[in-house]
Amino acid sequence: MKILIKNGRVIDPASKLDAVCDVAIAGGRIVSIGQTAPDFVANKVMDATGCVVAPGLIDLSARLREPGYEHEGMLESELAAAVAGGITSLVCPPDTDPVLDEPGLVEMLKFRAEKLHQARVFPLGALTRGLQGEALTEMVELTESGCVGFSQAEVPLANTQVLMRALQYAATFGYSVWLRPQELHLGKGVAASGALATRLGLGGVPVAAETIALHTIFELMRSTGARVHICRISSAAGVALVAQAKAEGLAVTCDVSINSLHLTDADIGYFDSRMRLDPPLRQQRDRDALRQGLLDGTIDALVSDHTPVDEDAKTLPFAEAEPGATGLELLLSMALKWGNKNGNHNGNHNGNHNGKNNGKDGLMRILEVLTSAPAGVLGASLGTLTGNAGQLVKGGVADVCVFDPNAEWTPEPAALRSQGKHTPFSSHLLPGKVRYTLVGGHLAFQSKPDEEACA
Repeated sequence: MKILIKNGRVIDPASKLDAVCDVAIAGGRIVSIGQTAPDFVANKVMDATGCVVAPGLIDLSARLREPGYEHEGMLESELAAAVAGGITSLVCPPDTDPVLDEPGLVEMLKFRAEKLHQARVFPLGALTRGLQGEALTEMVELTESGCVGFSQAEVPLANTQVLMRALQYAATFGYSVWLRPQELHLGKGVAASGALATRLGLGGVPVAAETIALHTIFELMRSTGARVHICRISSAAGVALVAQAKAEGLAVTCDVSINSLHLTDADIGYFDSRMRLDPPLRQQRDRDALRQGLLDGTIDALVSDHTPVDEDAKTLPFAEAEPGATGLELLLSMALKWGNKNGNHNGNHNGNHNGKNNGKDGLMRILEVLTSAPAGVLGASLGTLTGNAGQLVKGGVADVCVFDPNAEWTPEPAALRSQGKHTPFSSHLLPGKVRYTLVGGHLAFQSKPDEEACA
């Protein structure tokens, strides 16, 4: 199918392109950006006037709840939610049931996802068998079956010797290890340590749970030479340690969730279980440091941390409720909201003084943390998509997100495509609405005809 996207504002952070022009697509690939050949006859023309045409978004943390938790999130519904949010590629952790520690399970998940022709799925393999923290998995076989890295998901690795061996093994073959920094014993609370947790009588998780784990990880990286991605950093002290590690030259990358970027422990209010999240929401100074870290590049990528949780598991007392929130359909909007809050403090000198950071430099960084930066984290593990994913390039795979940056919407739980209906942002007015999502030149999502068009 030949598609022509006309008159959109094309923004590609990888090449720093920001121009109003056309994008022509044929055979699943981009054939031109800018001048369209006179003999190009499109089967479908999309008028993107007033819209942004960007690379398809890449989400580095999205649970699909399959295999094993189909009542919480079926593959079909969660991938439909992804493309509705402009996400064309996503990374899923290995904490399924059974755990992704066998090549056959990974191959089955990849096969099922590919048959749906929705977002691309890149699984993380379990670092240890059953995530038990004892025996290492067969990383070579898991990589051959399609894993892009190895993770313990939310299960801290208590045995430092096992972690060191895992990093040595991974470094030998050039694999990346994805770790959420969390010391096992200190991380057993349900809210961030502080005055609010004390007042509510909730078990606290101190910042030290994150920093002790980071110190351990970085020390082992120094001795093994392993490449590590830090998942969902949550504290100002953690951001500072990542910055030091990067300055030292360690092969470390980092991401932050939309929840930690926008919320604080004060949002828990009167035991609101929608705010029961991992990592727990911290204080305002931590949120401010996370926002600055994402802005200056200390934090590489913004993730949805999509975790669909069913009604029964959420409508419990705060400490007993299952942690997690839906996020796939909110990722782009929360990135735009972050950019808007930065105003003109990121080098946006185009005369845009209304607090909306949608100028040339503003949207470039907003989209960078959703496209080229996460693609850089994945690197060569993208396989044939290396040099294609997260960017718009002539001859490259046509993964494209077309969105209206000026549209506004309020997430209504019942209208979300994900089977996870719980989000901390259900009452928020959010900026930006996806109009079209193309995956490999296939129109995977189109907004409803009655919704406002780009203008």
